[in-house]
Amino acid sequence: MEKYTFVKGYRENEPLRDSFNQLATKTFGIDFEIWYRNGFWTDKYQPYSFTDNGKIVANVSVNILNLVINNEEKQAVQIGTVMTHPDYRNQGLAKQLMDKVLKDYSNVDLIYLFANDSVLDFYPKFGFESVEEIQFSMDYGHVPSNQVRVRKLDGRKPDDLAFINNLAARRHPISRIFGTTSTEELLMFYCVMVFSQDLYYLEEEQALVIYQIDENVLHLYDLVSMEKVKVLDILSKISNENINQIVFHFTPDENELELEKQSYHSDTVLFVKNITRAVLPLEFKHPITSQA
Repeated sequence: MEKYTFVKGYRENEPLRDSFNQLATKTFGIDFEIWYRNGFWTDKYQPYSFTDNGKIVANVSVNILNLVINNEEKQAVQIGTVMTHPDYRNQGLAKQLMDKVLKDYSNVDLIYLFANDSVLDFYPKFGFESVEEIQFSMDYGHVPSNQVRVRKLDGRKPDDLAFINNLAARRHPISRIFGTTSTEELLMFYCVMVFSQDLYYLEEEQALVIYQIDENVLHLYDLVSMEKVKVLDILSKISNENINQIVFHFTPDENELELEKQSYHSDTVLFVKNITRAVLPLEFKHPITSQA
């Protein structure tokens, strides 16, 4: 008999969800309740957890999605929200939960995650390998557009969030080289929790653009549209004469872009368990707005 009780699929169980949120807030500073209250926590996000006396003490979450790799869709699982309460560490709870996840999803093409520096030795034990990401950027000289109809959206307003969610559910993949599909719930997490004041809708292109400007650099986080749009057309409408560099937080797949490439370094490392030996691009960046 296990010392702790295994639970999953409990998002409508308020006491367990509250306990999960408390541990996530303590561990990562993230409260998932706002995401849940807006209706974006769906069956595609499944926490695998251990409880002790009704309290969540360890967790490994599953995000079900598809990867677009070299124009082919692959079934994937992205693992996230890996956490153990400080009082319950060094008991192998995360390992047991990982074993359960890997058993349940042995039929997908890839399982992957982003690990912080403190656990880089943990995931190779399960057959994960670290994969280098590439940061894409380019020099930019602004060419203003004649017609600019931009509507700023607000990630705190339900109507704007519903509009974005509807668009995201029908979106064109950000990249056919390396992108994602069926990830609107993850995008909505970023719209609510991270980029709530960085959301702009271009009427002519019918595209949501998520970006920030830092002095002379424009950070482009996502382009959400039902049809493929040209990045240079978008940039002409959202940038200004002071911008001289564009940093892409995804993999651009337009040949006319003169891209610079360098190793991407952040506080996390991408680990991939490539079950069906899918051929990954030599150079790619996982879209930031579908990173769990």
